[in-house]
Amino acid sequence: MVPSSGWGVAHLMLRAQPDHGSGLPIQAALRAFTEAAPENQVCAFSVLGGRADFGLMLVAPDLHHLDIAVKGVTAGPVEVVYSYLSITEESEYRATEEDERARLVALGEEDVEGALAQWSDRIAHYREMRVHPELPVRRLLCFYPMSKRREGDDNWYALSFDERKALMMGHGTLGRTFAGRVTQLITGSTGLDDWEWGVTLFSDDLSALKEIVYEMRFDEVSTRFGEFGPFYVGLVMEPAAVLERSGLA
Repeated sequence: MVPSSGWGVAHLMLRAQPDHGSGLPIQAALRAFTEAAPENQVCAFSVLGGRADFGLMLVAPDLHHLDIAVKGVTAGPVEVVYSYLSITEESEYRATEEDERARLVALGEEDVEGALAQWSDRIAHYREMRVHPELPVRRLLCFYPMSKRREGDDNWYALSFDERKALMMGHGTLGRTFAGRVTQLITGSTGLDDWEWGVTLFSDDLSALKEIVYEMRFDEVSTRFGEFGPFYVGLVMEPAAVLERSGLA
């Protein structure tokens, strides 16, 4: 069962129950998952702060693979503390070639066509990574769900598309100031889970994760329209190391 666009994503936050068995069935489920298709990916992490013992982020084009893996993991000696389902997607507020051309002209760019060609190459790669991602190799992961507010004058969906696009373009510009320090993957979950998006941030620096969330909350998209769910932060490790640290060696 492959979606017409995007890949399925499952986030699992788990509490280990070592008195009920070892982590071998979980390891077997994850091994079978990654061997089922080359695009299937697992990011395992030891959750900091005690909200859960460990977490898994699973990505797969085929929802059957995703479902089998989730059920295989949760059949092991664990309690599900939190789970989230979403799908990779391209932003509806993405800049068009006309947007970028106008921006270059406004900046006084001498070689507009050359700069536009370079931009087109970069944006094509970026869009591909949004829909068909390769999870980055970083030492930390932060996950949280979010939605846009629908209250009184702060109803995101009462704004016109052009207003929403202009706000999101500015929001994205701020986020790109953290390029190199933080890699983000935003997945859609409207109609799939309780929130509208899942945000997964990858970094090698805990301070960078704190800073990007802090700074972006001053942007109007967040100050007026952002609503946020629980945050989970973890140390990224190989699944076997995560299970061992959680007492499921």
